[in-house]
Amino acid sequence: MDEIRVESWLELQEQLFEGSWQEHLGRHRSDFAFRGRDDARDDLSTSLARLGGEPAVLEGHLLRNFRKYAGPMEVPVDSPWNWLALGQHHGLPTRLLDWTNSPYVALHFATSHAHEFDRDGAVWMVDYVRAHELAPAPLRGCLEHEGAVLFTTEMLATVAEGLGALESLGDDFVVFVEPPSFDQRIVNQYALFSLLSRPDGSMDEWLGGHPDLVRRVIIPAELKWEVRDKLDQANVTERVLFPGLDGLTRALTRHYAPRHKR
Repeated sequence: MDEIRVESWLELQEQLFEGSWQEHLGRHRSDFAFRGRDDARDDLSTSLARLGGEPAVLEGHLLRNFRKYAGPMEVPVDSPWNWLALGQHHGLPTRLLDWTNSPYVALHFATSHAHEFDRDGAVWMVDYVRAHELAPAPLRGCLEHEGAVLFTTEMLATVAEGLGALESLGDDFVVFVEPPSFDQRIVNQYALFSLLSRPDGSMDEWLGGHPDLVRRVIIPAELKWEVRDKLDQANVTERVLFPGLDGLTRALTRHYAPRHKR
């Protein structure tokens, strides 16, 4: 894997936006999904994998009961992909993994806890356009037909009606899905999910087999305070990313906590 340890705010910007220029568009448009972590030692385990047990067995029970108790009006269209995305958004253990289209949102999650400022953070970057080139033909055809580079849950449903149908398309692949705008939080976070083809799949293992698709930018512990302060000034805070009083109080608590106490 391509791993870069930056030494300054300016170098961090260069690395996060490197390769974003699209000559045929004449615009800067990144093909990367971003995931920020407070601790650079964290892996890319899904919440379903961290739950333990047999993922293939537990996944069905979790999703079935979530649909049963959540209520029919919680999703715009009654499809397994919408329920899976909604469950992930609210903390249900799933095979999905949270990403964002925004490098600054990823930086927020890499610097959101001051008690983690004594250790290096990281932003993972995965080229989803090239990842989709490795997906089964029906999925590639769906993207080509729509002229899109990312899946929506509706697009995914035209190729695979559910989890079993997805797994029957191929043995080991990953696709990136933009969820419906369930609430303002998912909109403000520019949310994106990676979807593994198997419930027991590992994003770490998949990327290990395709190291040319991933980069990891290491944020040294000594740089975190500067990154955090500049994100706050740029209005990339809990107040924006988690709209409501809870996000507001989290932002204020972190912002006014004296640095010398850390």
